[in-house]
Amino acid sequence: MGCRGNDLRMSASEKPGAAFPGTCAGSGAAHVRVILGMLTKLRALTGKSVLSFLVRALAILSTSYAAAFGFLAAITSPEAHYDPYAFAIGSAALFGAACGAIGLLISRIRLIRAELRDLGRQVEDLADRNWELKEAEERARSLLEAQGDLIVRRDVDNRITYANDAYCALGARSRAELIGSPFTPAVLEQGETVLQDDGTRVHDQKIATAGAPRWIAWREVVVRTGAHTEVQSVGRDVTGRVEAERALSDARDQAEAASRAKSRFLAMISHEIRTPLNGILGMADLLLDTALTPEQTTYARAVKNSGDTLLSLIEEILDFSKIEAGRLDLEPRAFDLPTLIEETIELIAPRAQGKNLEIACHVEDGLPRSVRGDAARLRQGDTGIGIAPEEQRRIFLDFEQADSGSSRKYGGTGLGLAISKRIIERMGGELAVDSALGAGSSFQMTVPLPAAGETGEPGFAPPSLAGTDVLIVAPTAITASLDARRLSGWGARTCLVADAEVATALVPERRWSAVLVDHALGAAACERLARATAAVARRIVLITPSERQRLAALKQVGFTGYLVKPVRAASLAAQMTAKPDVFERGTSEIGEPDSADTRIDGTASGLAILVAEDNEINALLARSLLERLGHRPTLAATGDAAVEAWLAAQAADEPFDLVLMDVHMPGSDGIAATRRIRALEAERGAAPTAIIALTANAFDEDREACLAAGMGGFLTKPLDRERLAATLAAAAAKRLAA
Repeated sequence: MGCRGNDLRMSASEKPGAAFPGTCAGSGAAHVRVILGMLTKLRALTGKSVLSFLVRALAILSTSYAAAFGFLAAITSPEAHYDPYAFAIGSAALFGAACGAIGLLISRIRLIRAELRDLGRQVEDLADRNWELKEAEERARSLLEAQGDLIVRRDVDNRITYANDAYCALGARSRAELIGSPFTPAVLEQGETVLQDDGTRVHDQKIATAGAPRWIAWREVVVRTGAHTEVQSVGRDVTGRVEAERALSDARDQAEAASRAKSRFLAMISHEIRTPLNGILGMADLLLDTALTPEQTTYARAVKNSGDTLLSLIEEILDFSKIEAGRLDLEPRAFDLPTLIEETIELIAPRAQGKNLEIACHVEDGLPRSVRGDAARLRQGDTGIGIAPEEQRRIFLDFEQADSGSSRKYGGTGLGLAISKRIIERMGGELAVDSALGAGSSFQMTVPLPAAGETGEPGFAPPSLAGTDVLIVAPTAITASLDARRLSGWGARTCLVADAEVATALVPERRWSAVLVDHALGAAACERLARATAAVARRIVLITPSERQRLAALKQVGFTGYLVKPVRAASLAAQMTAKPDVFERGTSEIGEPDSADTRIDGTASGLAILVAEDNEINALLARSLLERLGHRPTLAATGDAAVEAWLAAQAADEPFDLVLMDVHMPGSDGIAATRRIRALEAERGAAPTAIIALTANAFDEDREACLAAGMGGFLTKPLDRERLAATLAAAAAKRLAA
């Protein structure tokens, strides 16, 4: 055995196996190369861990293989001693080791195959995703190209790094020519550049192309590409939009020019019509103040009514032209709401009463008296007939009337309601109608008017009439019921009766504090009631403005006072609290000024007034009106003559208290004359003279021009006696205060 052990420890050079390398060693080397090749492929597929395992398995197999060949070489060697038992044991050990190694190798190979299948699926998934990304990229590229927008990127040196097909088509160059070049299309016009909050620059350019020039709207933003930044410009062809905007602008300019021409035409026509109309209406008023026969009075009133109708037509056309031109400017100011409503009702009352219609108003005491709004526009209203339901929507259109046939019985332009509706809508309100054909119409108007707060002016203080009994006798319930409602609100107990005989029977049944009798009962009935109520302290008769000439007779039959319908709340309160003999003191003490006899308090000799008017008829009218109102007019036919008259009065130390300056006169007009007077006042340090514009133009720009020249007021022709009297009263008050 010891000899066998020594045999087994022989060197490799002494072993028989080394004697035939061609059969054993060469064949093993070939297998190793094949296996290494397979391992190389497996390593590419499975990775480093799998290759490491295979190397270890190969080492085990190689060792087993070498041991087996060594053993066989030993037992076949003539010098070796054969031991079958040792051989069997060695063979079994070697076989078991080889089987174990092979089992491990097979198990690992199965695991590797499973991993290979997973890797294959992952490779397929990655391939699908790569295909989807390419497809999405193509869709995005096709979408961008389909939009037709120009896309170009430039580096910091302004060289193109990317350009899409649309930009290439615009520049008429291939992409290869553009990339790396500083190409920029020729710019014909450059629009304004706007920098937005997000850093985007937006601007328009008119670019020269191979065809017609195109307008491009650019949006430029800075983008990062790795360590560098680039400017990406996206442009859209907006040629159609720009051309449409320019065409619209040109059309707007032409429309504005036409509107200005129309306004100038209307201003000229208005001036040319108002100037003679001023004379017609003014002279008709003066004629009606003289002693006339009934026939002459009828003719004179017809002239005046015709002139008023023409004036109303002119006002409607001018208002409509302002609305149509979008120049209806509102002037919200604080005003007294009840006073405005009462003045408006008084303004239209004569027309309603002339048609035997009752008209009155009532304002709740709880409403704010002072509100903000355009009082002048709120005064505009309209008149008309009952309207059929199918016509009620059409009447708010321009130049439309309910009765628009060739045989219509009523005149008018059909502009009144259209103007009223637009004014109310301009104020943020609404206008609606409820009407029955032949029975009349009811219009409901809603306008938001915010409270103006305290104005500093004393407001109306309702009287306390607690314990007062008032008998009201009237044939209609409109005015009488509102008066009764007002008196009841002040604490009085009222009794409303429609028949004079019933009222006479009620007189002895109660101790009446006052009795109100509507003259509409008839003169005879009023006279009987006045006598039947002789014991009542206050016997007040209600009349219309046209019945003022009967006041002397009414006083004679026993009435202690009168009220003009529609009755103002302040006038009613004044009559109910005044002394019973107030009838003797005139109407000024009860809030009813008589405009026909208006005088300026404290000015026995009146005001010294310079009238600059080039039209002889209008000058004659102004002088007659001023003389009737107790003033001393001086006439001047031109602006230069007005300045000379003013200088002469200053030199004589008898300056004018007021100047009525016509705006349009030959030579130096009223505006130039006013500027000269203001300059002379400033040069001499003289107190400014009140100058009021007198013109037939009713446009806002005319008013602004007059005020800018230094005038302090504005009177529109035809001259209205009451407005003129109010203006003169204000001038007189300023003179007295000075």
